[in-house]
Amino acid sequence: MAFSSGNDSGGPMADINVTPLVDVMLVLLIIFIITAPLMSHKVQIKLPEANLNQKPEDATKRIAPINLAVKEDGTLYWNDERITKEILESRLSSAAQLTPQPPLNLRGDRTTKMRTINEVTKIAQEQGMLDIGFVATKDRGH
Repeated sequence: MAFSSGNDSGGPMADINVTPLVDVMLVLLIIFIITAPLMSHKVQIKLPEANLNQKPEDATKRIAPINLAVKEDGTLYWNDERITKEILESRLSSAAQLTPQPPLNLRGDRTTKMRTINEVTKIAQEQGMLDIGFVATKDRGH
């Protein structure tokens, strides 16, 4: 608040100083005048169109996923067939070269250490597998 100098009452003036308010409003007005033409610039977007007559992929064309089970002691099962780590590496490298690449479903027992799962995941990634999923089963109240 501003104080008056020529008033005989000696108290503060009751008038509000509107100069800062006018300054701020003029700056905002200039900003809006400059940015308003930029807001009307249109961008062309081409949206994809759905083809309802096209049938989904045949189930025969889809490649079956690879189910890899890891037991607590580190034994590996490729689609329920027991394998070693060396065989796993060769099978994963050949599966990684397929087009489309089959997904790898990695399943561990309840007591399998995470370190073992991590090792198998690292082997799969080193061989070039891109789609690695982890399979979990619902706990049955144990």
